[in-house]
This record gives sequence, C-alpha cells and structure tokens, in this order.
Amino acid sequence: MPDPITHYTPDSSSPAGDFFSVTPDDDTDLSIYCRALYIGTTGDLALISVGGTTVTFKNVAAGSILPVRASRVLDTGTTATDIVALW
Repeated sequence: MPDPITHYTPDSSSPAGDFFSVTPDDDTDLSIYCRALYIGTTGDLALISVGGTTVTFKNVAAGSILPVRASRVLDTGTTATDIVALW
C-alpha cells in the first residue's frame, strides 16, 4: 500500500504545503500566488488579489491567518509585519 503522505496530491482545498516570508512591495508580485497569509505583528494589510482587486484589511491581529489568494502585498498601506505567505 502506498504511503499516504508521499503519495498525497494537493488541491485548492488542501492545507498549505510550503511558505515564504513576504516583503511588501508596490511593484513586484509574490514569487508564487499564495493561498493564505499569516500576520505576525498587528497592523493593516494592503494587497492585490489574483483577480486584480486591491483591498486593505484593517487592524489584522497578530497570529491571524487570512485565507486569501494574493498576487501582491503592497508596501503602501501595509503596517502589519512578519508576514508569511502560505501556498
């Protein structure tokens, strides 16, 4: 019988399989579109969705995981720090 861990095929409803630190940037997309963002330090989070919509989440609490598919985290309007993209 195959090992269920090594033979697992992720889909859009699967938990994140990897992650990377995010440096907010007004001009550069994330290296990989994420499926969620972890916020380490409370603040506002300005981002662009994979569909092109710009939004600012106000006063996101430290330790929050936002289940959003973002293409870019904007520097302008983002005061939250220690952001990690989950994908």
